[in-house]
Amino acid sequence: MQKILRVISIVFIIFFVFSSEVFAQEKATEINALIENAKQLDNKTVTVEGEAVGEPLERGKYCWVNINDTTNAIGVWVNSEDAKQIKKYGDYKNKGDIIRVTGVFRRACKEHGGEADIHNESMQIIKHGYSVHEDISVVKLIIAVMLVLILILAIFFIHKLKIIRLPYHF
Repeated sequence: MQKILRVISIVFIIFFVFSSEVFAQEKATEINALIENAKQLDNKTVTVEGEAVGEPLERGKYCWVNINDTTNAIGVWVNSEDAKQIKKYGDYKNKGDIIRVTGVFRRACKEHGGEADIHNESMQIIKHGYSVHEDISVVKLIIAVMLVLILILAIFFIHKLKIIRLPYHF
């Protein structure tokens, strides 16, 4: 009996020591699912998560922020002050901040020319972006230079052998 009580007390101690606070978050909807189910989700509050891409398009107190979750992309109408939280936007040289946006989805927003969009109610940065350094493969560079040289030689010999008459001389 004492063994069982010891085991139970150890389990309780381990449970309280290693337990951590758990935060429930609303599951993010994929942007492609928004578009495919636009009629059902029209004017509903949704949460999406994705990379901020491009650049903010400022329109007075608000601005457009495009986010891409790899399934698709959508414009989010964001308060300019909230948009200032985003430090990096994704492009060829940068991985943009990953943001979580909760707002009202409109499949044909009358306020913004009939496009599908999300009017932001809350936004948070999930992960900060970073610069992407891309190395050029030396092998690919050598192959490209060799192909250009072969092309120049081929044009020269074709012209000298008069297989094809070019309209100009070089």
